Amino acid sequence: MLVCIKINNMYKKSIDKIKPKFEKTIDYLKNELLGLQAGRATPNLVENLEINAYGQKMLLKELAAIQVPEPRLITIRPWDREIITNIVAAIRDSKIGISPVTEEDFIRLNFPPLSEERRKELVKIVHEKIEECRISVRRSREEVWREIQEMERNKEITEDDKYRAKDELQKVIDEYNKKIDEIKKKKEEEIMTV
Repeated sequence: MLVCIKINNMYKKSIDKIKPKFEKTIDYLKNELLGLQAGRATPNLVENLEINAYGQKMLLKELAAIQVPEPRLITIRPWDREIITNIVAAIRDSKIGISPVTEEDFIRLNFPPLSEERRKELVKIVHEKIEECRISVRRSREEVWREIQEMERNKEITEDDKYRAKDELQKVIDEYNKKIDEIKKKKEEEIMTV
């Protein structure tokens, strides 16, 4: 009986070690989707832009105060006025598609209402990000499945344990795919809501 429990723990460790990877994948997906404009201005659209400042790359949120005084307006007030041009250049080079307006000591980003065409483009981008996430999940699943098969070849687990492990692995995969689907659905609704 003790041997059986030890063996079961072997494949459970393999399955459990991919859960943090999946959580990172989900977090990455959420952060990527936060950067997509969905009709409302949000600091997430710009806060992680990399800015060339002081001889290195720094995130915008480390260099400036980012505020949303109105639903379609973001103001960026750098702590050092000397880097305003660097920030403007980074915004222009980014994929947010908004032209920055420079005032004396701050930058304004005005977000126009999204056209139907732009909404459809954003949904396509969401689908691309979702597919990247699914590919990452599939790769991790294949990696763990190979480990489990190797355990069986090495007689570390039985054939029954291998198939039990496959079922448990699939449950974990299904759980994370469901989370991905929920994120996708929520973001699509957010984008398509006028």
